[in-house]
Amino acid sequence: MRCLKCAAENREGRKFCAQCGQALKLVCSSCGAPNEPGEKFCGDCGAALAVRAQPGAIQSPRAASAAPDIRVSSEQTDASTAVDGERKTVTALFADIKGSTELEQDLDPEAARAIVDPALKLMMDAVHRYDGYVVQSTGDGIFALFGAPLV
Repeated sequence: MRCLKCAAENREGRKFCAQCGQALKLVCSSCGAPNEPGEKFCGDCGAALAVRAQPGAIQSPRAASAAPDIRVSSEQTDASTAVDGERKTVTALFADIKGSTELEQDLDPEAARAIVDPALKLMMDAVHRYDGYVVQSTGDGIFALFGAPLV
């Protein structure tokens, strides 16, 4: 399983990255949404997730606090349900490698990853350099936020 923060490859069954301590997310095979280790169903679409973590495993407090809690709400019904907090302007970045599908079409998976991974690492390094947060890593791209949780 690939760490979304540092892009390190981790063995199956890990809850936290062996390189940076980041909680490893399970990615839903139906909709691509990230889910927490130990969850059995996707929080976005309800599809069953592959169980990778051992039940009852103890989480590292340092690693659990490493991932910021970011929630995006599409609409708010009325003022009585307002959430405490502050309003921030955030910037969302979607970046992918143009033409990667055609490039990888005739390659074996390991060779394709060897080509794509260095580019993904450069993208993630650029996001981290400007204090961004990589929310999700897709096969050939990333989704990142700037301005949340820190301005």
